[in-house]
Amino acid sequence: MKNTSGFQAVLVDVVRAPGGRTVLDGVTQSVALGERIGVIGENGSGKSTLLRVLAGVDVPDGGQVRTHVPGGIGYLPQTPDLPPGDTVQDAVDDALAELRALEAQMRAAEEELTAEPADLDEVLQRYGDLVEAFEARDGYAADARVEAAMHGLGLAGIGRDRLLGSLSGGEQCRLGLACILAASPQLLLLDEPTNHLDAAALEWLEERLRAHPGSVVVVSHDRVFLERVTTALWEVEAEQHTVVRHGNGYAGFLQARQAARLRWEQEYEEWQQETARQKDLARKAANTLASGPRPDAEAAGRHQRSVEKQISARVRQAKERLRRLEENPVPRPPAPMRFTAKPQGGGAKGTLADLHQVRVDGRLEVRSLEIKTGDRLHIVGPNGAGKTTLLRVLAGDLTPDRGDVRRPARIGWLPQQTVVTKPDEPLLKAYAQGLPGTPDEHRGALLGLGLFRPHDLHTPVGNLSTGQLRRLDLARLLRRPVDLMLLDEPTNHLSPALVEDLENALSTYRGALVIVSHDRMLARRFQGETLELRDGRLVA
Repeated sequence: MKNTSGFQAVLVDVVRAPGGRTVLDGVTQSVALGERIGVIGENGSGKSTLLRVLAGVDVPDGGQVRTHVPGGIGYLPQTPDLPPGDTVQDAVDDALAELRALEAQMRAAEEELTAEPADLDEVLQRYGDLVEAFEARDGYAADARVEAAMHGLGLAGIGRDRLLGSLSGGEQCRLGLACILAASPQLLLLDEPTNHLDAAALEWLEERLRAHPGSVVVVSHDRVFLERVTTALWEVEAEQHTVVRHGNGYAGFLQARQAARLRWEQEYEEWQQETARQKDLARKAANTLASGPRPDAEAAGRHQRSVEKQISARVRQAKERLRRLEENPVPRPPAPMRFTAKPQGGGAKGTLADLHQVRVDGRLEVRSLEIKTGDRLHIVGPNGAGKTTLLRVLAGDLTPDRGDVRRPARIGWLPQQTVVTKPDEPLLKAYAQGLPGTPDEHRGALLGLGLFRPHDLHTPVGNLSTGQLRRLDLARLLRRPVDLMLLDEPTNHLSPALVEDLENALSTYRGALVIVSHDRMLARRFQGETLELRDGRLVA
């Protein structure tokens, strides 16, 4: 792609508050030509809103969006809006419509030049602008890109005459992605493009975006994707409604996060020390005043009163300083996430759970599976292989049609989907369910995990986002020791930062762990045994 001059994509003090609910507040960021920016943050923090504002789909309630992108802007929402009555070819033609129109205008300008028009300079300028725009989109390779994208994203077997309404949701998402990549706009804005992609398609997409000659802004929870593709990250902070930039891609984000944690800990320690120092100063000065004048000081008269005034001033200064410190406290950093286990028998390698000749008709058939104290198992396999069914049987959430199941009494079970049975129940009460005492007695423990803020605690569970529900499930798991941890896609709907915390917690957990996950980085780092399920059966 020609390095077209004048590229600009800038947000200046942008505010977005649909319905009066602030999502973005004072966001100022820019995209440079050639940058690949990953957008991360908690579920519901405003990542999609940020992309929509940059794409011009949403108008900001304040601030400015300045874009000048000669090679065009392409925006892909999480769920493409494809007309069900159109065909696959219609979708491709629509995606390439701007390129086709540019090409037609180029040909018309060429014909004008052949006729030697009187306004030759004007036509030459217009023709040059058209060629520049067409080359900025690499228009000559458009048809080849269509074929490459369809093949790379697993759509090569879908006929161009297929109606879009006959495609699955995943196929529609992949087709939308293929179309926008074929059009190759200079600025790509992609919202969760890695959804619905298998390993081969993911790798193809990563290479395609790394080779994109323009700029990319992409929302993703996939840490391996972020690591391989991005040159910088925008972290959307849900509480402050702001966006923080981290250079050097995902590695830079991890380094910045660690440094921020160290700064927080240091600031909290300094606040504690200064608060204690001012209390001590005030106490000592007050004691000096209370002890009264010494005999020789009484004779001094005026000197004594001067000394008392100085001491009184120091007391007032210390109290004022203490008041300001206590009015603006540095909150205690949340303790690192930790799962605990107290295995029976002093941690001996005894059997915790086993399955014998277990069958769930049409879904699962396991002849034998033994789980011992300290075992770490990663269950893999294609969708529909029976992974969730296996975990539900182990958890006691599903009774098999036949076979024997033995399990420990203390099980931590994180299902893939959270079922809300009491939507009006406040978050704090839902967290405290099953624990001794009143919900308010567990307020400090929940806040100490760093998963929620004080104003969240009275939110009805039915009003929580998917990510917040996932964090509530995690908080429940952290409440007390368990001997067997069963986690079904635990990284779903969590921000990369929280997933990193979760992985660190699992690395120190000493109970038995059985985890189902498609997370590529989790799989890469996993320390334990991997078992594959295929058609409901364990594969050696």
